[in-house]
Amino acid sequence: MIPFLSCAKSLLFSVIKHLLVLADFHEIFQRMRPVDRLLFLIIHGLDRSGMKWHRFPVFLGLAYLSIRRHLHFKCSLINVGKNSGGVRFNPADFPYRTADGKYNDPSDEAAGSIESFFGRNMPPLDQRKGLLKPTPMEVATKLMERKEFIDTGKQLNLIAVSWIQFMTHDWMDHLESTEQFELKASYENAAYQCPLNSFKFYKTKKVDTGLDDIKEGHLNISTSWWDGSAIYGSNASQLHEVRTYKEGKLKITDGLDTAGKFRNGWIGVSALKDLFMLEHNAICDALKKEYPDLDDENLFRRARLVTSAVMAKIHTIDWTVELLKTDILLAGMRGNWYGLLGKRFKDTFGHVGGVYLGGLVGLKKPNNHGLRYSITEEFVSVYRLHSLVPDHLAIRDIDSSPGPNKSPKLSHKVDMVNLTGNRGESELSKIGFTTRMVSMGHQACGALELWNYPVWLMDVVAQNVDGTDRADHVNLASLEIYRDRERSVPRYNEFRRSLFLIPITKWDNLTDNKEVIATLNEVYGNDVEQLDLLVGMLAEKKIKGFAISETAFVIFLIMATRRLEADRFFTSDFNEEVYTRKGFEWVNTSESLKDVLDRHFPGMTSRWMNSTSAFTVWDAPPDHTNHIPLYLRLPH
Repeated sequence: MIPFLSCAKSLLFSVIKHLLVLADFHEIFQRMRPVDRLLFLIIHGLDRSGMKWHRFPVFLGLAYLSIRRHLHFKCSLINVGKNSGGVRFNPADFPYRTADGKYNDPSDEAAGSIESFFGRNMPPLDQRKGLLKPTPMEVATKLMERKEFIDTGKQLNLIAVSWIQFMTHDWMDHLESTEQFELKASYENAAYQCPLNSFKFYKTKKVDTGLDDIKEGHLNISTSWWDGSAIYGSNASQLHEVRTYKEGKLKITDGLDTAGKFRNGWIGVSALKDLFMLEHNAICDALKKEYPDLDDENLFRRARLVTSAVMAKIHTIDWTVELLKTDILLAGMRGNWYGLLGKRFKDTFGHVGGVYLGGLVGLKKPNNHGLRYSITEEFVSVYRLHSLVPDHLAIRDIDSSPGPNKSPKLSHKVDMVNLTGNRGESELSKIGFTTRMVSMGHQACGALELWNYPVWLMDVVAQNVDGTDRADHVNLASLEIYRDRERSVPRYNEFRRSLFLIPITKWDNLTDNKEVIATLNEVYGNDVEQLDLLVGMLAEKKIKGFAISETAFVIFLIMATRRLEADRFFTSDFNEEVYTRKGFEWVNTSESLKDVLDRHFPGMTSRWMNSTSAFTVWDAPPDHTNHIPLYLRLPH
């Protein structure tokens, strides 16, 4: 009887597969468990029907995203590198974040530490044969190079741009090879002029994984945890450079090459580094006052925990909410931190009810979904957001009287190329912190669209890991196309298939812009399978309120959760015992970047900021009060 039932079930699912599932997904559907197949049919059926999840009432949109996230945790987390089970340790022996990221996961001391492998959200696609087809410089010049600046309106400002670079330097940096490669412009067309005819750069270092399926991988020379390493560095020597060894505090300086050294920065990122160094030191003062017996080391360790948690919280419920400006994502991101029961309930009763009711933060134990935690190659790829960067920074006169909507007068403009890397250091002394923040706050950032990639980034000085300049300039747009191919990240259509998103069959599926379609045909011919991931994400029609593509968002959906729930300092050790009562209170009462600015620069936001969030253009109107319960709201 049992063999008969098993055969009948297999036959039933085979019929369903061929009737209801696109052929692109037959293989992955066949590998799913029966329950997951049913869940897949729900999201796939909705996607095929044209019933867009982002047009649902909030509670139904959240249900769709919850199902999708569940399926991706089952199918879209792939380990890279042999893991012999890891070395276990007692978390009580390490109630703090270490310099190199070790001793976070109690079952695997090395998880998330420096020189760990980047993981995968999908199988790698070997592109060595098509590495230069079409040439990255042709793709960048014909489809990406900025024709005229397109901004995001009032949705996002330059502080938002600075913030995401601040975060990416916290999470990821590939180890490079000592072998150089040269990219050359290999096409002739007078209508297209490359800023650089050729440039040299270092290849990503390939490392043997010891596995049979994924034989080579790449190493992350940053810690993969959300641990503030953009401030504290990712090893003991970098950490030593920024500490005073007095009362737990950091050295307060005003420069691009201090405090958690990293390459390729600009004064926007340095402003945020400065701000959170002040935050760290203020936490030390508060802890010292509350617990006078705490020594330098214990003050530092707890202040780092608190500072890192404040940054993670701001990213989750402030920055991301503005990036994905919809009620569904407002509910979703606050749900990640507070759970469906909300902040007031969690502040009163603590974490209750698991992931959904209580949120990811404060879970009884971390969840790594059965494989070593890591940042993924695909996560790196979807964070290629350089089109957000403008061509200049409009410096505001903070000595003037506020104009309409608290906007200050324009003083002058500085080209962005003069504000980056070591060249930007000389500008720091000329542009004080308040001027920097107010200027960035009042300037809209670029939109993630085709033909909006800054030309000045196509001939820019590259830097070494220690922040020193390299001799060779690079075309960053071309390099980003090359990097995805080099690292075996699938191209756009295969990337979407791997995320259960319906692939395109013709250019019209991607965009209605006839000029874009003509240029895509010129570069890729009729072969939609050759479309590069970055180009596809820039060309893709955006969901209303989203500054990024839906393709990129699905990776965000997976990794935004994973970064929190795999980390014991956001789960089992997110408590008063580890953080101290005062430190725990500090995190719980910090809701936004505005809170941090108000703490250290009283009067700045009240005088110059009209918007609700510090990541929105500051002269934008504040968010209106909506009396409809969040989960019952309909999309605008």
